[in-house]
Amino acid sequence: MGTPSQVMSSAVHPEAEDPLPPTDPAKGLTTPEAQDRLQRFGANVIEDVQLPAWRQFVGKFWGAVPWMLEAVVVLQVALGRPQEALVILFLLAFNAAVAFVQERRAKDALALLRRQLQVSARVVRDAQWMRLSATQLVPGDVVHVRAGDIVPADLKLFDGDVSLDQSVLTGESLAVGAGPGQPAYTGSIVRQGEGSGEVTATGACTYFGRTAELVRTSNAPSHMQRTIFAIVKRLVAFDAVLVVLVILYAVTHGLPMTETAIFALLLLVASVPVALPATYTLATAMASAALAKQGVLVTRLPAVEEAAAMDTLLSDKTGTLTKNELSVAKVTAFEGFDDMAVLRAASLASDDASQDPLDLAILAAHRGQPGAQALPVRKAFRPFDPATRFSEGVYLVDGTEWYALKGATHAVLAQCGASPAQPDAITEAERLLEGAGARVLAVAQGGAGAIRMVGLVALSDPPREDAHDLIVKLGNLGVRVCMATGDALETAKAIGQRLGLGARVCSAHADDLRHPEQCDIFARVLPEEKHAIVAALQAAGHVTGMTGDGVNDAPALRQAELGIAVASATDVAKAAAGVVLTDPGLEGVLSVVAAGREVHRRMLTYILNKVVKTLEIVVFLTLGLWFTHGFVISSPLIVLLLFASDFVTMSIAADRTLPASRPQRWQVGQLISAAAVLAAVSLAFSLSLYATMRSRLGLDLAQMQTLVFLLLVFTTQANVYVLRTDGRIGSLAPSRVLVVASVSAVSIVSGMAASGTLMAAVPITLIGMLLVAVTVFAFVLDAIKGVVFRHSRLVER
Repeated sequence: MGTPSQVMSSAVHPEAEDPLPPTDPAKGLTTPEAQDRLQRFGANVIEDVQLPAWRQFVGKFWGAVPWMLEAVVVLQVALGRPQEALVILFLLAFNAAVAFVQERRAKDALALLRRQLQVSARVVRDAQWMRLSATQLVPGDVVHVRAGDIVPADLKLFDGDVSLDQSVLTGESLAVGAGPGQPAYTGSIVRQGEGSGEVTATGACTYFGRTAELVRTSNAPSHMQRTIFAIVKRLVAFDAVLVVLVILYAVTHGLPMTETAIFALLLLVASVPVALPATYTLATAMASAALAKQGVLVTRLPAVEEAAAMDTLLSDKTGTLTKNELSVAKVTAFEGFDDMAVLRAASLASDDASQDPLDLAILAAHRGQPGAQALPVRKAFRPFDPATRFSEGVYLVDGTEWYALKGATHAVLAQCGASPAQPDAITEAERLLEGAGARVLAVAQGGAGAIRMVGLVALSDPPREDAHDLIVKLGNLGVRVCMATGDALETAKAIGQRLGLGARVCSAHADDLRHPEQCDIFARVLPEEKHAIVAALQAAGHVTGMTGDGVNDAPALRQAELGIAVASATDVAKAAAGVVLTDPGLEGVLSVVAAGREVHRRMLTYILNKVVKTLEIVVFLTLGLWFTHGFVISSPLIVLLLFASDFVTMSIAADRTLPASRPQRWQVGQLISAAAVLAAVSLAFSLSLYATMRSRLGLDLAQMQTLVFLLLVFTTQANVYVLRTDGRIGSLAPSRVLVVASVSAVSIVSGMAASGTLMAAVPITLIGMLLVAVTVFAFVLDAIKGVVFRHSRLVER
């Protein structure tokens, strides 16, 4: 089988029994024809191949933590303790089942979001150009592609020239040119040019047997993932030191080495946040599902949490801060021409099929003129290219080529034979129009070697009514908005002032990029220069968001911590972004920031609780071994303790919380310091209470192990309620999910302790007294927490 550039597409769909009749390129298929072929060939999709559910479940038993617990089971069997081995095995299976169910729920939610985010296509049906979901394409459809599109199905081009990036299909980085008679394959990215073609294959019958993948999951770790890894490394290192001390103690005091090995393994297990992946996935997936109802589609889950730290947003202008409702505001005709002649020449340099808002505005203005004539048949068309900064239509007049151009004034002037005085007059006219906030295009026409400037067209794209208030709201949340636009400096400044962005206008050059925080507006920005602006902001220490819509915005969207594709974005921009706005404007960014900060607070609660409990449990058990010369809790109860804690802490993902008013960043040093202080206080309480119970209650070893288990479970519950808010306990009501999980855990372990299930029985009154003591201590710890939080500044306010 040859490469894509060598193999021609079949003119007949592979599943068709009979050749399909040719399609009229101007009229396309009729709606009944398209519906018939959709029934015949099916939707233009390929279902994702999923691992069987049983394999996903079995995978939960594979990894460092499951291996350690499985080793404990083996050691228990070797010691002749099958009951304890079964208990640990049951708990291991239960935890795997919970993680499996939660992750399946999260993946199902993400799959629902992915289905809402479809590749779209420009299709002509019933002689009308329209946008349809690529899933609705059928063989014979006439499709138009342009720079920034993902080719939605296998095409055979009949018009235009395009440069295709087929690296996602072949691995080759060099672009491939394609013109009339040549194929364009599903999944290719149109880098330059535009063209039209007929669909030859869809769905599983495409040349590569796959459809374009729009939602691409990034493997790069988020700030939170890097933070977790740094914290876990410290906890494991701390536990490793304790394990060495425990082993030395066991050797010098003649403790059974098998029991010691089990104890040491469980100490290491205690330091690993087993439920973290499920909790993180669940928290971000739930936030993503809520955002989808607010017009925001999340394509990469870590983007939600990254939004919490964003302090600078580089925003595109058109369609984001403005309405993207371009209209011709004014026409300036030069000597020898009138307004009608200028609009006609501009229309001849425009293209209906591209569905470009600028072209559509000019064509609509021309057609709305009284006495406007139909445009002649075009010989060739060169779309706007950022490199040339103009578009060009080529026509035949009296047997010779005739040209119409529109674009940036300096670019069009370079193609004209202008008198020495004309550029100055044009520049002055342009300056006056730009000062009013209009985007100005120069228009020229003529034969080869005789192209003349005919006038200027000023297009107005008014600011969105909500844009000014939105910028103020983001500013109040600590997010500075700056604008990047290809407009001239005067135009950009006028619009920026109307939006309340400020008046500091810069360019995307080295001098201005050394101090990007001093710029409110970046003007005359080429799409590829947005990447440099984002990188400069990041180099200056800012967590940067970026909005974009074009193919050349993709590198900047991927570079930014939070890439945001706006509603009108190309498919490539959507694929590169972390979130996609489905409604015009930036209103969705407020929702993303709020959701991100809520997720950050939930994960902060989880991590703080995990670090505090890890430090308390491992030190408590180690000191208990040294002081009592024995194990103060049995190995099955340690495992049950860890899973009971995870069962509750996972519910933090659904807890109620208030988003912070400032950007939030992970501070590993402050987090561990704060957790160490709180753990020390909690440890002092637990050790004191244990010493009191041991000396006064007269219980045997097994009953004391039960009380230690209950003590550690209850303090875990207390810590969740203490750490979940910055304010006092009760200042923010917990979610129903958290309350149910907490009450269930306390009730179940209390019932097991009272009945002697899997542990030695203790009196119910003793359990109640222990619960009251922990509750009282929670209020003491809450008061200390306030001081610790203010000093460590874990949450920026």
